[in-house]
Amino acid sequence: MTASSHTSRAHSFNAAAAQYAANRPSYPPALFDAIEELSGRTLAGARVADIGAGTGIATALLHARGAEVVAVEPGDGMAEQFRHLHPDLPIVRGDGNDLPLRTDSVDFVTYAQSWHWTDTARAVPEAVRVLRPGGALVLWWNTYALDVPWIAGQVGRVAEHFRDYGANPAAEVNGAPSRSTLADPSGRLEFAHRVVRWSRRVPLDTHLANIGSHSIFLVAGEEHTGVFLTEERRILQEVFPDGTVEETYDVELLVAAA
Repeated sequence: MTASSHTSRAHSFNAAAAQYAANRPSYPPALFDAIEELSGRTLAGARVADIGAGTGIATALLHARGAEVVAVEPGDGMAEQFRHLHPDLPIVRGDGNDLPLRTDSVDFVTYAQSWHWTDTARAVPEAVRVLRPGGALVLWWNTYALDVPWIAGQVGRVAEHFRDYGANPAAEVNGAPSRSTLADPSGRLEFAHRVVRWSRRVPLDTHLANIGSHSIFLVAGEEHTGVFLTEERRILQEVFPDGTVEETYDVELLVAAA
């Protein structure tokens, strides 16, 4: 992916923020249990900065665990949707490459589905700077479980249909490449890794709107994306004749002490 296409895809979510908020999956309670286990500290009462917060899916769940959380979001559309959905939660504008936070000010820096949009050479030192001693950088992604046959088939179809847009067959539906290539290429931080599997059952329309909210779909244009989603609807109606899709996810979790 070129620098310009990376930027275009990162900004593409702003025009689809409402679609993102309505259809993207959440995260299971077991994920937050694992964060506490791997970091060795509880979220309740902790000061947390949720970076690339988007529409606030993760921010709200961290708040529900008792964290004192502030969201950091660079995009106009996503921030507007965040404020609409979570008017009582604080949000500031900024991104992970230049955090608008004081040094030694938070116990956790979290990235849900967003670390791969950063420049890690800048984002790692920034995370370390704002973390208090004993704090943790926490990264996670909902990734589709590729051992489920229909999901593997869909990922392959996405890669084929969007090949001219630089589609990565392992990443476009999942949202992240291999963890080894993006966590911290400098090797400064040592990450503990955990996979948390979960699933949700949603109407076919929700599933299609969910995958359609991923950046490769958003930048490809309505016509090219529409062709794919029409054919995908036909395929999935045969797999799920009752119209309810069971999406299975593996949450890839990485936790590093600062």
